[in-house]
Formats: sequence, structure tokens, C-alpha cells
Amino acid sequence: MNFESIEKIAAAILYEGYILYPYRSTAIKNRQRWNFGTLYPRIYAEAQNPQEPFSLQAECIAIADENATIDIRIRFLQLISQGRTLESIENQTGPTAPAELTDPSLAWEEAVERISEHPKVLLRDLLAHPRQLTLRLGAATLPEGKIAAIQTNLQALFTIQAKVAAPGTCMLHLDLENITSLPSAAGAKRNEALPHSLVSAHILLGISGGEFVSMLEPQESYKEVVAACTNSGVFPVLVGTEPERTMMLCSPIILYDYPQIAPESEGDFFDGTEMDEMLTLRVLTLTDAEKEEMRNGDPRARKILERTENLTPEMMLKAHGVIRSLRQIHVPNEPFGEWNPFAETKAPPESVTVFGVRLRVGDRVRIWPQQTMDIMDMALKGKVAVIEAIEQDFEDQVQFAVVLDDDPGREFGMLRQPGHRFFYSPEEVEPVTQGELA
Repeated sequence: MNFESIEKIAAAILYEGYILYPYRSTAIKNRQRWNFGTLYPRIYAEAQNPQEPFSLQAECIAIADENATIDIRIRFLQLISQGRTLESIENQTGPTAPAELTDPSLAWEEAVERISEHPKVLLRDLLAHPRQLTLRLGAATLPEGKIAAIQTNLQALFTIQAKVAAPGTCMLHLDLENITSLPSAAGAKRNEALPHSLVSAHILLGISGGEFVSMLEPQESYKEVVAACTNSGVFPVLVGTEPERTMMLCSPIILYDYPQIAPESEGDFFDGTEMDEMLTLRVLTLTDAEKEEMRNGDPRARKILERTENLTPEMMLKAHGVIRSLRQIHVPNEPFGEWNPFAETKAPPESVTVFGVRLRVGDRVRIWPQQTMDIMDMALKGKVAVIEAIEQDFEDQVQFAVVLDDDPGREFGMLRQPGHRFFYSPEEVEPVTQGELA
């Protein structure tokens, strides 16, 4: 299976959170890795409280006969600590003392990509017997001048099996477990465990002679078998060109089927929760000293800086946004379609009856949030407030807009300023009788 067409998506997953703005290793947010899908050595993970992840499990549904073949690509990053001296470690048999740093907290772990390929696995063999493999990933060959960890050999247990879920349909089950040993065993610290971890671990699946079923939006006839699947640490989504169903990505972050990289993006920023445009502008505002540190740090950070400084005005404009498609909605005699923003809306009620008391604007109520979904609900529980307005949404749900009696900015609330009005349903308020203590 040729996974080249989805390489950009897989790479984006691989490096998500690898290094965050301001892209300097001395930045506090970059002292600890933010990658998703890190599988620590089991001996370390089980010793933590709460326990850290050391394995992932993926299950998905394939429509195929027993002659179909499955291609599997396991991919992750391995962190190579720059806080240690350069060693020729391919033939290393014992530990080597690390070099001392002026400030050990400034040690920076550079990433090396690791891949384990398992092509053309016969589905008939998996249906007959589960396959369990011990993956021994030797120390990475590093360019001269790189700094290496004490030991970078990794060991993982990979299990794949299949079982018939329905006629012509099977469930694929994959497990990946980090069983790498550690010199300090269960007493290892996090910075000792990281170079032996599978970082941003994910799995690519391809099928020949069959197709996968969407785990997010399965056809009606497959909903039951999809619901029986259990995924831990990753979730399978369809990838490639819609509506093809021959490739699936078991992703450690939440994705929809057929995720795509925006064509306007000029390159990776490793921070998918932020917009390219905003990060571009932020990088350009860094001081010369910060840019120099970024330039001399991780090579991927240097590429961000070089790319950003060379952006043309046309490229910057592309990052501002784009309209993918437009469709015209026409309803006879309604130029705005079914919804007219200038149309008269139904007036909210002048009063609402709560516990047999008719409440109007200006009446006082005591707040009793029913769900306490956030800290504000907890803080306002039992507080007395005045009804500033009675409002009604497009679904005819009534809400009281209230202003707290003891809010120091009460007058701003009465002026409908943000942060000083709160909204509660009639079920969440209690009338306050005149003279009752707040």
C-alpha cells in the first residue's frame, strides 16, 4: 500500500505539539513535551500515580474476504536528549555517564522518526491465528555532532488479530505496548523514561481486496459491529481521497474522516490548536535575541523562522482565510431565504411564573444552578440577583438575564455590559420575597 498520499496528515499527527511558540527550548512551555500519544516504558508507566499510558489498542471493521491483505505502518518519534555527550551507541553494552549541563533543565530532546513496516499481511492468516511480534528498534544513527541519549534501543510488543464480525465482515484488533527496559527500572524519572518512549505513536492501515467502514458514520447495517469495537489511546478514521475506504489512520488526536491539510498552509507550526496566520505574526514579532535562539535550536524551529521571514505579502494574504464554497439559498418571496435577520421576532414574555409567583423585570431571585457545570455556577449558587431582562431564543426557551445584588460592577450589568449579566432558566431561580435576606 502506498501511503504517500496521506503523508502530510501523518506527519502533522507525528509532530503535533513537538515544539510550541515561541519555539525556543528555554521557553517554559517547551521544558516538557506536549506530544499526544506518548507510550512510556511499561515498567515506568505502572509505577506512576496516576498510571501513565504504555500501550494503545485499535479496533476497526473491514469488509473483505479472507484473501484480502493488510498493510501496517507503525510510526512514532523517539526523543534524543541533547543533554548527553555524543556516543557511538550502535554497539554500546553498558551505561555511560552523561555530560554535565550548566542548567540541566535546559536539556533539549530532539526527535528522530521511527517506523516499523508490516506489509501484505494475509487476512486469512490473522483469522486463523493472532500474530504477535516483538519489535526491536536499534539505536538511531545520528549525524556527526548530534547529542545522543545514554541508550536508545527500544522494544515493543505488537499484536494483530482478526475475527469474523458478520458474513463478509471482520474486526481488526491491534495492540502496541512499550516493553523497553530502563536502567533505573520502576524508579526512573520522567526525563529518563522519555528517550525510551514511543512519542506521538500512531498506526496507518491499508487494505487490498476490501474496504474499511467509517467508525464515525457507519452505514446502518454496520452500526452494531462498530459499536462493539473498543479503542484506547487512538481512534481510527478514514484517510485519503473521499469516498475511498482503503486507508485508515489510528490517530492519537480527535479527527474526522478524511482530514486534510489546508492548501494555504506554507508549512508546519507544530501547534494545531493555533492559526497559521496568528503564529506567523507572532514569530515576526520576536526579538532578535529570541530569533537567534530559535535559529540555533531545533532544526525544525529554524525552518519555521526561515520560512516565516521569507513570506511574501501574497502568501500572508492567503493565510488570512479563504471561502471553500458558496451555495445559493432561494425561497420564493423571501430574499434572505428561510431566515431573515430583519424580520420581526416574537417578543419575549413580560412575565414568567415560577413556584406560583409571577416574575417580571426588576424582581429579585435566588440562583440555584442545576448542573454546576463550571466554577461560576459554583460561585453563584444561592446568590440573590435582580432580573434585568427576560429573553427568549429561537427555540422558544426562556432565560432570565440577572445582575447580582452584591456585584461591585452592578451598574455595568444594568447597562448590559459583558461579564456582569448571567443567564438562568426558570427552573434555576427561586423568587425572593420582599424583605428576605440576600
